Amino acid sequence: MAWFQGRSDSSHKKTPYEKTPDTKTFQKSALALAMTAAMLATAACTGVPSPSPSGTSPATASPSGGAMRSEPAASDAPHSSVPATPAPGERQLGWGPQQQDEDSARAAVAAMSVEQKAGQVMMPFFAGTDFAAHAATMERLHLGGAIVMGDNVPLSADGTVDTAAMAAGISRLRNAAKADGRTWPALIGVDQEGGVVARLRAPLTEWPAPMSFGAAGNVGLATDAGKALASELAGLGFTADFAPDTDVTAGPQDPTIGARAMSGDPDAAAGLGVGFAQGMLAAGVLPSAKHFPGHGSVAVDSHENLPVQKATVEQLRAKDWKPFQAAIDAGLPMIMTGHISVPALEPGVPASLSKQSYAALRGMGFKGVAVTDALNMGAIKKQYPGDSAAPLALAAGADLLLMPGDVAAAHAAVVSAVKTGAVPASRLDEAAQRVVTMMMWRARTPAPQGAAPGSGSALSQRISAAAVTVLAGPCHGPMVPGSVRVAGGSEQDRARFARAARAAGITLGAGPLVTLIGYEGPPATGDVVVALDAPWPLAGSSAPAKVALYGRSQEAFNALAAVLAGKAPAPGKLPAAVGPYAPGSGC
Repeated sequence: MAWFQGRSDSSHKKTPYEKTPDTKTFQKSALALAMTAAMLATAACTGVPSPSPSGTSPATASPSGGAMRSEPAASDAPHSSVPATPAPGERQLGWGPQQQDEDSARAAVAAMSVEQKAGQVMMPFFAGTDFAAHAATMERLHLGGAIVMGDNVPLSADGTVDTAAMAAGISRLRNAAKADGRTWPALIGVDQEGGVVARLRAPLTEWPAPMSFGAAGNVGLATDAGKALASELAGLGFTADFAPDTDVTAGPQDPTIGARAMSGDPDAAAGLGVGFAQGMLAAGVLPSAKHFPGHGSVAVDSHENLPVQKATVEQLRAKDWKPFQAAIDAGLPMIMTGHISVPALEPGVPASLSKQSYAALRGMGFKGVAVTDALNMGAIKKQYPGDSAAPLALAAGADLLLMPGDVAAAHAAVVSAVKTGAVPASRLDEAAQRVVTMMMWRARTPAPQGAAPGSGSALSQRISAAAVTVLAGPCHGPMVPGSVRVAGGSEQDRARFARAARAAGITLGAGPLVTLIGYEGPPATGDVVVALDAPWPLAGSSAPAKVALYGRSQEAFNALAAVLAGKAPAPGKLPAAVGPYAPGSGC
């Protein structure tokens, strides 16, 4: 997903398809009857599906943030040589849902028109904070849900998120999804990874960049963070979050992912990503591992142009695909495909539109919902004008089409492609069935009550404290005297640093110069240089002390100030190479 708030410049057109009232009433009634029958058959089962069907606990990391390992889940139950046989409907499908969910979804989809099915496989964005207008679009096009972007977030007078208005808007969208008599919840998603990619800011908890987990080398922290982050989203009504980013970063040669990746080590990225996702599932929010076949080792930004991944399939399996294989083995429900061409699979075609890429993903054992990255990104718009990409992605193997430039045009294109045979009707059925299966599972999974906005602040600070990495300078005792000067970063960065410094007993105005390097900032000079996002600029910085912080929240600055004052250690280890500093470098 795009880290910026950019949008397609396509106008929103009225869909060319309009049902007559009698047809709509008939189809709504037929779907409602089918759903009533299907749900009655499964209403008795409300057990929480295990987020780890393999029966393993989240992997744990070595202190250096290196290879992950998995340990069997403990159990007090006596061992039996005769395994219990689950009821037919309780048979696990290998990605969260059970057979009963798939059976109910098949019945529901069978009662749908082509137009209704096309709506179920689309997850569009919308403009501004007019939730009522988008709710009407959802009803008209039978959409399964929507994604909330930054400009959809209502703000209070002080610039913070108006959480009451946000929850009310989401409720409006969720109610719109019931217009066809549907009994499963709407798929309401967001991009909330932490760090630079966070659509919802204060009063929600501000989390450090995901690379913090790699620096901390602690899967337990990643799991706790995934649960805490998702709990705050669930409290507002969200049912999905397009996180975690399980790409393996190649370091400075990676212009797009950077600190959004948890590590440059594929095993570490795999274990940490699965742990974070399992925490999200425990909070009742659907995660999505992204961006298959791996965006961390290509040098072009797919928001602008089409990257080309020149690695062989064997090389991809050994590195970029490891976190996705781990996600599949753990039974995660969604994987996002990126707009990346892989000549070893299908030259010149983005993976999100490539039949061979989806075949490779399914060949790895994935049975869940394959969702495209945003279809309004440059890599797609430049090669596939209008909304021609939507039916192509569906035909290739995508189950959920994310953010087409004009959802009405994309919907009409899919309907037309199915009716003319360009997209087999069975392919649309399969895609709609997977999405509905996932949401029916989500509907009957008891979820804990959502957490209050900001409730994860202490955990956020604990993560940053565990991640702070000193690449040069003293590992013990104060790094600076009682007074310092500060430069670089943004005005907010400097204000947060000042607040944290004062709390740690450090005054500002004289003394050594602490230089902050903000997001994508260049190398810097000073007495102490601090990278607030990806640590790459530290390689070219000239300073006797160099610190990687991986975050710019107030909590991250609090952790930094404690290290500078000598009141806390810097236990973090570098999760990817930075110039002469090898992975694992640190105190």
